[in-house]
Amino acid sequence: MFCLSYECFFTICRQVDVSGNRKAVVIHVPYRLRKGFRKIHVRLVRELEKKFSGKDVILVATRRILRPPKKGSAAQRPRSRTLTAVHEAMLEDVVLPAEIVGKRVRYQIDGSKIMKVYLDPKERNNTEYKLETFAAVYRKLSGKDVVFEYPVSES
Repeated sequence: MFCLSYECFFTICRQVDVSGNRKAVVIHVPYRLRKGFRKIHVRLVRELEKKFSGKDVILVATRRILRPPKKGSAAQRPRSRTLTAVHEAMLEDVVLPAEIVGKRVRYQIDGSKIMKVYLDPKERNNTEYKLETFAAVYRKLSGKDVVFEYPVSES
């Protein structure tokens, strides 16, 4: 399989328990090949889901988180290597066929946070059955609780 004159390959493949007996396969691809994978994402996921019958397949680019620089250090870390930026980019990778159109953070009385992510309703047919999978995979990757929804259209 080739994409943009690069050989496509995976670095890590993990299985994540979603709920009950459902499972998802999370495939990590090298960061430099992410654009090539995005072009063939829909077809590739469809074929891999046929191969892994009954399991949802999610492609995520491998990213690195760097620690904050020490006091007095002249070196600055790039914004793309901060924990927040990496988690946001992972969230976009997880829901890839759909786009994120809004985010809300809900703080509960006990101090816990739940993030609500609103997805583009245009991709509703392709992604609605995977919302539970998206939440479980993102929780496994980042440790954050997320609820995926579609915005309610007022008519």
